[in-house]
Amino acid sequence: MSNSSINNKTTPNSAIILIKALCESSAYEHEVASVSLVETHISWVLLTGQYAYKIKKPVNFGFLDFSTLKKRRFFCHEELRLNRRLAADLYLDVVPITGQPDHPKIGGSGEAIEYAVKMVQFPAGQALNERAERGQLEVDEIDQIIAIVADFHETIEKASADSPYGECEDIKHWFVDNFNQIRPLLDDDQYKQQLQTIQTWGNVEWSKKSGLMQLRRQRGFVRECHGDLHLGNMTLINGKVTPFDCIEFNPLLRWIDVISEVAFLYMDLLHFGYDCYAHRFLNQYLQRTGDYQGLTLLRYYLVYRALVRAKVSLLRIAQLPNDAPVCKQARSDYTVYANLAERYIKHNQPILIITHGFSGSGKSTVAHQLAEKIGALQIRSDIERKRLFGYRAQEHTGSGVDSGLYTLEAGLKTYQRLAELAKALLNAGFSAIIDATFLKSEQRNMFQQLAGECGAPFFIVDFQASNEELCRRLQQRQNDASEATIDVLHQQRQSAQPLLQEEQTHVITINTESDNALKTLLDNFTARDGGVCRELVGN
Repeated sequence: MSNSSINNKTTPNSAIILIKALCESSAYEHEVASVSLVETHISWVLLTGQYAYKIKKPVNFGFLDFSTLKKRRFFCHEELRLNRRLAADLYLDVVPITGQPDHPKIGGSGEAIEYAVKMVQFPAGQALNERAERGQLEVDEIDQIIAIVADFHETIEKASADSPYGECEDIKHWFVDNFNQIRPLLDDDQYKQQLQTIQTWGNVEWSKKSGLMQLRRQRGFVRECHGDLHLGNMTLINGKVTPFDCIEFNPLLRWIDVISEVAFLYMDLLHFGYDCYAHRFLNQYLQRTGDYQGLTLLRYYLVYRALVRAKVSLLRIAQLPNDAPVCKQARSDYTVYANLAERYIKHNQPILIITHGFSGSGKSTVAHQLAEKIGALQIRSDIERKRLFGYRAQEHTGSGVDSGLYTLEAGLKTYQRLAELAKALLNAGFSAIIDATFLKSEQRNMFQQLAGECGAPFFIVDFQASNEELCRRLQQRQNDASEATIDVLHQQRQSAQPLLQEEQTHVITINTESDNALKTLLDNFTARDGGVCRELVGN
């Protein structure tokens, strides 16, 4: 076979011959004991021990076109560029493959007949989806993910106003395309009806939210993201979470709203049964970025992401129709993802919780734990106050009692901002925990009225601890958004307005010096009348 035929368009037969030859150690310039082949529907990956070589298949699926050598070379370089943003030590080079298909050489001299992305081969079994399946995901890994994704989204390039990316019509196209591909693969009427229910919801939801999609594009939330950020595309290397395998083949699937990328990870954690970790990820990502507006679109993107994984599951059956174990697992996976998509279209009754207590009383600590447990979102006044005035959460402002960020006027603006966020969360269908001192009756009344307007059950969690314990905690506090001091505590005691008698029906009192404060709080919610509380705690 001549080189020209490969240069224009590698045929399936020549590609098979090439890959078979590359499984021989003699094809490599470095020492290779053995070669293992991993195959996906769009690539071959050759594992040599020290390095991995990824070769793109000569295929054209419409949304992906690797049909010519020129295109494969281009997308290899794109893969290198994009993945070096998150895994610079992993992605090394784009190397030519020379020689003939039956006697190739990686990195040899002469005309290239193919190209490969050269990577460091990372340890097997450490991909986060594998760790999740074994029940080994740890909170440190989730916290690493939070920092990586939030910082990544803050620094990547934003789509310009004249770019073709992030248009609401394109978002709808990719959403609807899932149904077009899934429906012909279903033979069960119940599944077909479920799919139709989800599609009907999606059409209505897009009509309601397309304006916001365009607005977020204008405001710079459409960025050059990873595009395929799920647990299977993250691995542990020397204890460090490393994302890899960005979408390089279609910029329309990479230049997306950042909240769509968040939705993929959130959905994946829920899929593996790590609900608390999913809530932790979403909560802390939002606290770091402040992108609470994105929550209005989150359910749409959660459904979209679940449908993508459901579709992939069915495509596996089509590709391997005679592999009974694979088909059985794929059908099971489809059911799980389809049920997840259906779960997200249901708008459950959210609740509004506000905290009450002096600085150091444990509000933020317990509210954080409660949010993870019940799937609520914790809005911290200390963070939002600083964000409102242009400071980062950990940045020291030098403000003192009744000065700087802690004047009466600044406090009023902060609580107004907290109310705006609480309303946005409730309207988006998310329960909210507003984490602030709420020492003034008018502050509490504002949020009680807001809950009534939104039709949300309302609770005040009253956090208590001894004065000695409050002082001890404030003195030991480090690396926290709060700048409260002992002087601030004294001022709070002097100006606080006690909970009124008419507020007591909404109050749950917790002593945070107890070892089981969270359990006591959850028990109190469970004991409350109303299925909403029991359902939240049960989750």
